[in-house]
Amino acid sequence: MSRNLLKVLVPITFIVVALGFYFFLLGSTGIDLIRSGGVAGIGLGIGVLLLPIVGAWIVYASLRAGLQHQHLARRIHEEGLDLDVSDLPRLPSGRIDRDAADALFASVKQEWEADPDNWRTYYRLARAYDYAGDRGRARETMRRAVALEKLERDGRTGA
Repeated sequence: MSRNLLKVLVPITFIVVALGFYFFLLGSTGIDLIRSGGVAGIGLGIGVLLLPIVGAWIVYASLRAGLQHQHLARRIHEEGLDLDVSDLPRLPSGRIDRDAADALFASVKQEWEADPDNWRTYYRLARAYDYAGDRGRARETMRRAVALEKLERDGRTGA
């Protein structure tokens, strides 16, 4: 395993295990509250039991999205379609200068408008949204890129 992969996997694994332990404790507390028999205890117990269920779903959805995005990033890199931001001016914090990010976004948006059914242009547009600071649209656009790439992959395999 590469060193970079370990730098990512170790913290993620630790967080997931810690959350699993926390969810287990919450579940145990919820069951204890329900066993108390009182109306308030049962109501609170049910509420507390819902927390680990919702939490587990959030962890699953986040990990799944991360893996899907990483898959697209790998394909984009292999195809040489990464957005080159190495020469863009940066703020002292390391973020890309807002005007430069907006200019990058405008050029990538033109690519997307020319080929709106291609997952690659959606991926690049999502990255451009991210660089421009619009995280909500970046997530929404990346979800569309994932869906389009899956359609392309399924079509290629004949599924």
